[in-house]
Amino acid sequence: MIMSINVDQSLIEEVIELRRHLHQYPELSEEEFQTSETIQTYLSKYGIPFKSGFAKTGVLGVIEGEKPGKTVCLRADIDALPVEEKNDLSFQSTEPGVMHACGHDAHTAMLIGVGKELNNRKAELEGTVLLLFQPAEENAPAGGALKMLDDGVFAEYEPDVMIAQHVWPDLEVGQFGVLPGAMMGNSDRFKLTIKGSGGHASMPHQTVDAIVVATQVIQALQTIVSRNVDPANQAVITVGKVESGYRYNVIADEATIEGTLRSSTSETKQILKERFYDLVQYVVKSMGAEVELEYLDGYPATVNTDDWAHHIKEVVTEKYGQASAPDVNPSLGGEDFGRFLERYPGVYYWLGVRVGDEQKPLHDPRFKLDESALEYGVNLMTEVAINALRKLNND
Repeated sequence: MIMSINVDQSLIEEVIELRRHLHQYPELSEEEFQTSETIQTYLSKYGIPFKSGFAKTGVLGVIEGEKPGKTVCLRADIDALPVEEKNDLSFQSTEPGVMHACGHDAHTAMLIGVGKELNNRKAELEGTVLLLFQPAEENAPAGGALKMLDDGVFAEYEPDVMIAQHVWPDLEVGQFGVLPGAMMGNSDRFKLTIKGSGGHASMPHQTVDAIVVATQVIQALQTIVSRNVDPANQAVITVGKVESGYRYNVIADEATIEGTLRSSTSETKQILKERFYDLVQYVVKSMGAEVELEYLDGYPATVNTDDWAHHIKEVVTEKYGQASAPDVNPSLGGEDFGRFLERYPGVYYWLGVRVGDEQKPLHDPRFKLDESALEYGVNLMTEVAINALRKLNND
């Protein structure tokens, strides 16, 4: 039988207040020192033991239940983005050019609230719950997950399952998105530096126009997905930045192209990567230019363990009804949690936070979330932790 949890409204008010504080004082990846101190202050206040310093600013809270059992790890990311906020809020970001535009302030505040509630319920816990506060999630491809693992974050307590939630503006408040298998995509990056030879605009025959070569490469890249990837599989190649040229009457001798390759499976990723190398080199060579190619393997796909995804969905629907877990499609957004799921079973799910018709997407300078969703997030994650321990011990 699944245990149902509804925390006191006073705790939700604390979570909202903390979320607003974190929103006002965002910190970039690997600079989350004040955020880390705030987390540690709250854990101390609630009597939750912790260790800090993983990947510099990461924190691990430990709640040991009064009954023996397995170990569940709940994770929240804590860093912000280099985005200038354009909202008009009473708790606006005070840091120029830095904003919690991906909801990590809400993730952190909710996990602290979950920790307080679980710590008050230690008599019910059949095992241990770890509260993992991860830095540098936005710092792809390095991230913070591997650094925490390398720093021995699980040296003393090793999880039997890992669980994370992420605010999702495409879903209404009270809705949750969860799928077995790939939830988020492989996210690789590239930078191409095309080298031709410049000259006068009136004498193109004496040059190798780097801009023309670059446009041919960009057009050719778009054929990789459409002509090499099974249409049933998700994949996309996006060029996000192009730089070249000096002035209107000078043919450019160099151009740079930066972009990303996204895919939902390792097999599709390999197809994209191989065709990318071949196509770029052949197109550039055929036009008489040269290319320096940088390819960065990014976060792996976040692949949910089937059994745990079904379990989370069962908890959601039993608590909030079938309509609370609508059918969703996986995203090709990158997520560092995928590196944890390469080592441990677990699940990553979405929490609906949509603010009506004015909703902006994640990473937008006008991104906002409906704070009433935080109550759903705290209640569900608390319930999931307790029921996950019961499931592990029963299994």
